[in-house]
Amino acid sequence: MKILSYNVNGIRSASSKGLFDFLQKDNPDVVLFQEIKASDDQIPVEWYQPLGYQAIWHPAQKKGYSGVGVLFKANAIGFQIGSGMEELDHEGRFIRVDFEHFSVMSLYLPSGTSGEERQAFKMETLVKFINWIEETRKNFPKLVLGGDFNICREAIDIHDPVRNKDVSGFKPEERQWFASFLELGWIDSFRYFHPHAAHRYSWWTFRAGARANNKGWRIDYLLVTNNLEKQLVSADILHDIVHSDHCPVQLELKF
Repeated sequence: MKILSYNVNGIRSASSKGLFDFLQKDNPDVVLFQEIKASDDQIPVEWYQPLGYQAIWHPAQKKGYSGVGVLFKANAIGFQIGSGMEELDHEGRFIRVDFEHFSVMSLYLPSGTSGEERQAFKMETLVKFINWIEETRKNFPKLVLGGDFNICREAIDIHDPVRNKDVSGFKPEERQWFASFLELGWIDSFRYFHPHAAHRYSWWTFRAGARANNKGWRIDYLLVTNNLEKQLVSADILHDIVHSDHCPVQLELKF
């Protein structure tokens, strides 16, 4: 089972750059999208149905903003759109899809880069998110979380940890939150297979040739519950894939 997570920064823009040609070649079983920035009727089924996918979308109420989606080939036995937290569901941030052996979730956690108000909203969301996920795990104990967390875990995950030490996405309190979250029983799949790999990033600002110079951040993750450890086969960051300011992250499980 190959799972791919990708913040496409606008699925229509990414499609025009060859997104679905890439998916045809890579052939993941499940694709978790973030920042689709489109409503259901703006995403033609002709893009993904010929590739064998079904789709579930959760756009934001605000047009051209946020939104998540899931493409899948296996037979789903259930799904949930949203979290029940109204202030987050208005922004289209969570979809869970259930399969026979496990569940997957596409998630897009808030960024705090636009100012203090959104940073405060981000920190409030992180607290609510932990509580909600822990409740979710009671009914769906084998879970894969894929998405843009908008947080770099460690210094190895960012090109300049010194200058960015107080920047949203690398603040000490955000990193501490991530550490606390993993301690609840999660595996960072990329670090599981590549514990010391440096200069491996999933997002680069559009400014100042950051991607060409690999001045990036690792903020996109595929996390799995500890009870899926024996199913882990591989994980990677596909940094050569360019349809967005992010690149895909990928995980393989075997059942």
